[in-house]
Amino acid sequence: MGLAKLGNYIVQSDARNFDGIYGEDAVVGLSTQKQMILTKADLNGVNLVSYKLFPPHYFAYVPDTSRRGDKMSLAYNSTENVYLVSSISVVFHIPNESSLLSDYLFMYFNRSEFDRYSRFHSWGSARETFSWEEMCDIEIELPSIDIQKKYVNIYNAMVANQQSYESGLEDLKLSIDASIEKFKHNEKRISLGEMIEESDIRNIEGDILVVHGVNKDKEFMPSVASGADLSKYKIVRKGQFACNLMHVGRDVAVPIALHKEDKPIIVSPAYFVFNLIDDSVLPEYAMMWLSRNEIDRYAWFLSDTNVRSGMEKKRFCEIEIPIPDIQKQKALVEMYNVYIERRSINEKLKQQIKDICPILIKGSLQ
Repeated sequence: MGLAKLGNYIVQSDARNFDGIYGEDAVVGLSTQKQMILTKADLNGVNLVSYKLFPPHYFAYVPDTSRRGDKMSLAYNSTENVYLVSSISVVFHIPNESSLLSDYLFMYFNRSEFDRYSRFHSWGSARETFSWEEMCDIEIELPSIDIQKKYVNIYNAMVANQQSYESGLEDLKLSIDASIEKFKHNEKRISLGEMIEESDIRNIEGDILVVHGVNKDKEFMPSVASGADLSKYKIVRKGQFACNLMHVGRDVAVPIALHKEDKPIIVSPAYFVFNLIDDSVLPEYAMMWLSRNEIDRYAWFLSDTNVRSGMEKKRFCEIEIPIPDIQKQKALVEMYNVYIERRSINEKLKQQIKDICPILIKGSLQ
């Protein structure tokens, strides 16, 4: 066991999609969580011939590190499919795994220590980059191939368990979506305006100091209202909704959340706060419906065209929701709550896998 230059084991690849075999569905992005993700780029009319091929068991990373929260955007293609990545990405692989396993190298990359190293060794002015030369210059300590296999097997077993759990999660999501589609076509629709009333109660006494905003994930989040007059802020009580209609067009989403805690909170005076007045509709069911991507896209379509790209309150209240009987709502809400809980567990499993990478690397070297 000793230190060796990583460049002795890896080879860069510059194969392009020149023949146009692979289309938009093959394009992936590279996340700072070291995963392949759906690309955020608008590919409408984009010529993909210059995109780089990202074959199975290859690595790809984005050299620019200055705008990614001090983390490297990198992924390992552990599938059997060929993908495409942007031409600015660096693609490479290990041609001979007799001394270094690809899976072991991915564990090495999947550590905060590597992120710190790559950021520290990035160079440039407007954009700092971690070049291919810097990648090759990494000194890596390698245990024997048998020890690498031992720790890779531990890692892959954890990944397999997480993926199995995630597969069951997707099956549950499909069941929920099927029920929603059934309601959409078979149940009477009621507009939001018919089932809600606006709440404009202000924090006049100033006794509520917990200020929140609402993010695109439909969740309340702490907000810093530096120097603001909190007496003008709106109170949100348990069972009430808060919605930031000003950002619908900008976010291509409806930033809306249902307050479920006993203690009231306050939100910006610009927020639309409301509660249900129709007893035939569960707040959790309404929130579930308003959380759908279809609603986000529809609301974005209805947004105005001013600088803020906001959505008029009147247009928001025109959104219709299919209302099944209360028992069906309860059953679907319970199923949805199970899905949310399991989704949270799945994210924790992913984080545990990431957290164990430095432990496995350290264990393999002792």
